[in-house]
Amino acid sequence: MQHLESIAECRDWCRDQPAASLGFVPTMGALHDGHLSLVQQSLATCERTLVSIFVNPAQFDDPNDLEKYPQTLASDLATLREAGADAVFLPSAGQLYPDGYRVRVSETDISNLLCGAHRPGHFDGVLTVVLKLFNIVMPGKAFFGEKDYQQLQLIRELVRAVHLPIAIVAVPTVREADGLAMSSRNTRLSASARAKAPRLHELLASDHDCATVRRELEKAGFSVDYVEEHWGRRLAAVRLEGVRLIDNVER
Repeated sequence: MQHLESIAECRDWCRDQPAASLGFVPTMGALHDGHLSLVQQSLATCERTLVSIFVNPAQFDDPNDLEKYPQTLASDLATLREAGADAVFLPSAGQLYPDGYRVRVSETDISNLLCGAHRPGHFDGVLTVVLKLFNIVMPGKAFFGEKDYQQLQLIRELVRAVHLPIAIVAVPTVREADGLAMSSRNTRLSASARAKAPRLHELLASDHDCATVRRELEKAGFSVDYVEEHWGRRLAAVRLEGVRLIDNVER
């Protein structure tokens, strides 16, 4: 597995791959089986797979959240090597934001809903870094998980809006045995909060309406940002011990 630490190195490596057969999996590290499902989908359908690891400061609306975000680079690299990834791109913030984030991508509709309403500027940061990475890598396919369903919709819109020849492949949410959606943030939950967390998925998948789901979550000790239905999905964001969890189910 090749380590590509500069934009020039990454571009050179990508130019040597047939674009149509290059799969790309952008991540912020702290890899778990959900990330690996994206890598496995790419390995199964593309000749070459590139994974990026970059904790994107522009998408954190809370500096404390950025500071606490788990960073496990050594184990991430070992995991990707064992999985069979062909290369990993490890850019720095200085490389990706030489302008200091003065130039950014904004979407004015979907990004104002749900997580966008509760995390100002979050999706500007997501779309900006994804467009930068796409312009560097120019893959044939890019793989994103359905757990971040609003993000997935926005990235689809981005690709259409700027006419990028990249197929966005959605991969189903990977869950723990008790139903909790896998997330790098789960490691920040205490034992008691972790035991309570699966109630989120249980209630989302129930026959209750959104208002009832919200009330039941609040009764169970969750702080609820939203429970809403869009795009044929029921989506929710909650907080436990200050840790933000999101999930969605098909309706």
